[in-house]
Amino acid sequence: MQASFGQPTLWQRVRPWFSGFDPLLLLAMLALMGIGLTAMYSAGFDNGVRFTLQVRNMVLATGVFFLVSQVPPQRFMALAVPLYTVGMVLLVLTALFGIDPTHKGARRWLNVGIVIQPSEILKIATPLMVAWWFQRREGRPRSSDIAQAFLLVLMPFLLVAKQPDLGTGILIFAAGFFVIFFAGLSWKVILPVAVVGVVAIVAIVLAGPTICEPDVDWKILHTYQKNRICTLLDPTRDPLGKGFHIIQGMIAIGSGGLTGKGFMKGTQTHLEFIPERTSDFIFAAYSEEFGLVGDLALITCYTFLIVRGLMIAFEAPTTFSRLMAGGITMSFFVYAMVNMGMVSGILPVVGVPLPFMSYGGTALVTLGLSLGILMSIARSRRLMQS
Repeated sequence: MQASFGQPTLWQRVRPWFSGFDPLLLLAMLALMGIGLTAMYSAGFDNGVRFTLQVRNMVLATGVFFLVSQVPPQRFMALAVPLYTVGMVLLVLTALFGIDPTHKGARRWLNVGIVIQPSEILKIATPLMVAWWFQRREGRPRSSDIAQAFLLVLMPFLLVAKQPDLGTGILIFAAGFFVIFFAGLSWKVILPVAVVGVVAIVAIVLAGPTICEPDVDWKILHTYQKNRICTLLDPTRDPLGKGFHIIQGMIAIGSGGLTGKGFMKGTQTHLEFIPERTSDFIFAAYSEEFGLVGDLALITCYTFLIVRGLMIAFEAPTTFSRLMAGGITMSFFVYAMVNMGMVSGILPVVGVPLPFMSYGGTALVTLGLSLGILMSIARSRRLMQS
């Protein structure tokens, strides 16, 4: 009887796992998961297996999040070089021996006993590697250090874009770029590039009717990438073909109005006018049913997550953890901005998922891993102060 009193309770055993947790970061993650499962239940109602699988994916991502959050940030720094090296080797092997199980012309997968997508590894490995690079320079990089950091980012980006998978390539590049930015990239470098980009976009818009003719070859882009940009400029050129996705997405978002049509009442969604309504275009399905009010609630959750992540980065005790937290946080901004932009017809369709909303196992696990690293950085500071 006395021995039973000396045994720790279940909460006493579990409590160390939550010690030092940042409650606001956890709240933002759980809120997005809740909204995501609600949207998935409605969008995937005609495919009951999809919602069940998404629940499984959410549970798996949550498990990864909790496990990774227990690992000290110093361990991630030790993994930076080997993880990046393995990821790059796998990308090269994919370029040489990659397979295309979807039969859509993209060799993004590699069979190593099991079929994997190596580009997902680089979403984490690239910012890890760049943060490690600047940590070695004690937070005071020279111009040559920044140039070499850009090389570390460009190599995986170019290999992934070549597959072709421009959406994932953009996410990899963005994660690495923001680490470089937080390391001290000068605005004297950023502003000229931004000006050139704006001028190029204006030129493409003005020259759209000419350069989008079928016989015009865009040397630096694949044909399908040219079609995506031209469809963005004028989706009515092919309303039942290449422009169908954008047109239906905009119709669904607009028809939601202020408060939406109501849960499970989206006609564009349930009459299957919205393509990929459980993955890339789930924001259109969500907007139709929950309207502008629902969109603002979702954007508020993303904003809260990003602001909290940047605060964690600002308070991080080391250069590595500060840069890593900043890069991960801004990756969520890029995810959300690109997905919402492409669904609403502002950006080209590049296949970027909406975090915790779009269906997908690998993407959710990657998100859980990213937030786990962010929580680990937050915990390390809190435990140091306690």
